[in-house]
Amino acid sequence: MSTKTLVGVKKLHPNAKAPVYGTDGAAGADLSAVTYPEDYGSHGPQPGHEALPILPGQRRLIKTGIAIELQPGFEAQIRPRSGLALKHGVTVLNTPGTIDSDYRGEIGVILLNTSDQTFYVNPGDRIAQMVIAPVTKGEFAFTGGDFSETERGEGGFGSTGVN
Repeated sequence: MSTKTLVGVKKLHPNAKAPVYGTDGAAGADLSAVTYPEDYGSHGPQPGHEALPILPGQRRLIKTGIAIELQPGFEAQIRPRSGLALKHGVTVLNTPGTIDSDYRGEIGVILLNTSDQTFYVNPGDRIAQMVIAPVTKGEFAFTGGDFSETERGEGGFGSTGVN
């Protein structure tokens, strides 16, 4: 059984959608895209062409038209949608992105197109998912002493192999 916490949502764009869970068992709520006239450059959107292109290898900030208010002690993590990643090669660049409990601005998602074809984001498309998670803060202090020994020790990238 999952726990719930109240998350306030402010609509910043007339076409914005509130985050929505796809199923009762979903951990992430889907975030939907909105577009602004400035997203299209100096000419604005052309009738019938409201989709925003993301060229192969390009990253683009896609807005959601919402801001959220989290309770202290929580964060929102922005993660890729698996279907976009598998079917289109589109992922969230800084995954998971973190929205801190004291941030009150519009949620934007940095999408990266890793495929060799242009990907189009239409207003209303589900572009990412948002997971609400508790935060544990560390208390950092220089110890001046030695760390305890572990089997891994200082072994870093790839030191445990692939098998």
